[in-house]
Amino acid sequence: MPAYDKNDINRRMHGALEVLKHDLAGLRTGRASTALLDPIQVEVYGANMPINQVATVSVPEPRLLTVQVWDRTNIGHVEKAIRNAGIGINPIVDGQLIRLPIPDLTEERRKELAKLASQYAEKARVAVRNVRRDGMDDLKTDEKKHEISEDEHKRLGAEVQKMTDETIKEIDAAAHSKEQEILGK
Repeated sequence: MPAYDKNDINRRMHGALEVLKHDLAGLRTGRASTALLDPIQVEVYGANMPINQVATVSVPEPRLLTVQVWDRTNIGHVEKAIRNAGIGINPIVDGQLIRLPIPDLTEERRKELAKLASQYAEKARVAVRNVRRDGMDDLKTDEKKHEISEDEHKRLGAEVQKMTDETIKEIDAAAHSKEQEILGK
């Protein structure tokens, strides 16, 4: 059985791209997005849970998020988790509803977020290159075991490189688009 699996390599490369898109969605651009609260964990019932498992997060207006906490006893925990998340949003408690007005971004904060977006993109590029290396190693192993020929090794190696180039191009496009959005261009 050959070690090289094109579908696995493709799946892993696109997995890195999906992680990047999820990370970028969590960056605040001055517009409200439920993805902004995705990374926040709330300590309730003796465990850490994602905010979307203890409340309903919605976007009633472009510059406002609301968090409808299901269990009244968890309101303080949710508010504390949002305050401590370091996302620069000040929660306003109104009964079982927590309002999160999205403030305007300062120029300095925009640059920080753009830098963070490029760091996320670099992490994704590194992940894709690691998948490429694994694929190339698998091809080398298959050739040594005489499961594929030298010509097939070269052809499949070019295929892996092409998948890598295409995925990195998508990563660059996603990062560039997010940076433009953050910088308000």
